[in-house]
Amino acid sequence: MDRRLRKTRRAIFDAFASLLEQNSYSNITVQNIIDKADISRSTFYSHFETKDELLRALCAEIFEHVFSDNLSQEASHDFSGAEKDLREEITHILYHLRDSSRYISRILSCESGEMFMNYFKEYLEGVFGRELEKIRTDIPWEYMLNHTVCDFAETVRWWMKNDEYSPEDISRFFFSTTPF
Repeated sequence: MDRRLRKTRRAIFDAFASLLEQNSYSNITVQNIIDKADISRSTFYSHFETKDELLRALCAEIFEHVFSDNLSQEASHDFSGAEKDLREEITHILYHLRDSSRYISRILSCESGEMFMNYFKEYLEGVFGRELEKIRTDIPWEYMLNHTVCDFAETVRWWMKNDEYSPEDISRFFFSTTPF
């Protein structure tokens, strides 16, 4: 994607995130996004067919960065030299979610929350699936995966409402209740 397209896409994401801070998802219209981003209707529709597609793309952008295997030093955290284990990976994910919490909290507070959680769970299945394959138990793997993914996703939902805890705290809370 060339620089102009990336810049326009970023303006749309920023406008959408800004609107989510002030309004519920259902009260935001494509026209609101267009006005806030200062773009034309055709420009919006050349990037996204619907507001739901925009939400999915925003989630994908957040999650592709959050779940990246390429760890580098960032403004709020540095896991670049960390040994790659599940606890470090989860704590890293939590830092990214906290950095994006200004609009994740808003997304989770309205009807778009379930859509967000479904996308989030898709990514979590990859993270936890690899680890659960290492555990020997008579409990069905699919059940363990579903339970762990849902437990962590709901932990994040709870955390977004109770943000006085650090990513390390939330990681510790989660791992004290899991089979890992």
